[in-house]
Amino acid sequence: MTPTEPARSRTLIAEVTEAFLARAQNKGVTDATLRKYRTFIKQLTAYCDERGYLYTDQLSVTDMDRFYASWKDGPISKGKKLDKLRSFIKFCVKRKWLADNIADDLEPPHGASFAANKSPFSDEELHRMYAACDALGPAIPAGPGARPWGGEDARDFILLSVYTGLRISDVCLFNTSKRLTGNDVFLRMHKTKKELYTWIPDWLVARLRTREAKQGYHIFLVGKSMNIRTVTEQWRRRLKKIFTLAGTFEERPHPHRFRSTFARILLEKGVPVADVAELIGDTEEIVRKHYARFVKERQVRLTRILQEAFSDKPKPKVIAIR
Repeated sequence: MTPTEPARSRTLIAEVTEAFLARAQNKGVTDATLRKYRTFIKQLTAYCDERGYLYTDQLSVTDMDRFYASWKDGPISKGKKLDKLRSFIKFCVKRKWLADNIADDLEPPHGASFAANKSPFSDEELHRMYAACDALGPAIPAGPGARPWGGEDARDFILLSVYTGLRISDVCLFNTSKRLTGNDVFLRMHKTKKELYTWIPDWLVARLRTREAKQGYHIFLVGKSMNIRTVTEQWRRRLKKIFTLAGTFEERPHPHRFRSTFARILLEKGVPVADVAELIGDTEEIVRKHYARFVKERQVRLTRILQEAFSDKPKPKVIAIR
């Protein structure tokens, strides 16, 4: 009598997705990256609910095609989301929750490998935004339980973003008691397990301390809520008013461009790529890929190469033209 193989236990999709997010969190990914993982899992869960799937082994190759085709993202974002899907399926296969890699033959869309240009604000655009803050004027009444705000509040928010390169979520919940020491602003823990700081000028420190005296340590808190999504969305709407008052931009304005502006200013002043990468929490490769046109050392090096290459080539005689 041939012994039969024991029936493999089935695993709920809800349990698998929870374990996948727990692994991402255990790897120590940033809060921004973890939010992207959660968004991906939310979309996958919604797809499974729509199809009536409860167990992981109900997913098939056809489901991968359908789920992939439902994404409305641009090529680069779609390519990054595909990486998350592949990672999720490999995660399931490794734990034997799926028998095969059903996402193995999915290919990224054309253009997914192209480097996305980082679009910092120009100095002229920054000046127009500061002028828009002046035009907005004093405090505007907010909704129930929310603090009133005005142009000076928006100006401080923009200044801190530009001078530190912090993400909008970090600026929204900026705590002066934990992040501001003298002229030093705490950015994050470095990979060496040491604290990493950036410097801001005296006049900006004075503005932030003045806010602290009025608002408390959380100088940009909208109301009583400490929910990062709630506060961030409120500030996105406020900054949108500033962008509208500032006029036309070469590219669509959004808060993340302040972070790119921080990198642009440093690179244009000749700050080494390694130092800029450390301050914004990226690799040198990423900085060179996305900010190549602002890397002063690269431009100087290429100019020197061209000068040397053509230094011994024939030159026409200079003739005065009447």
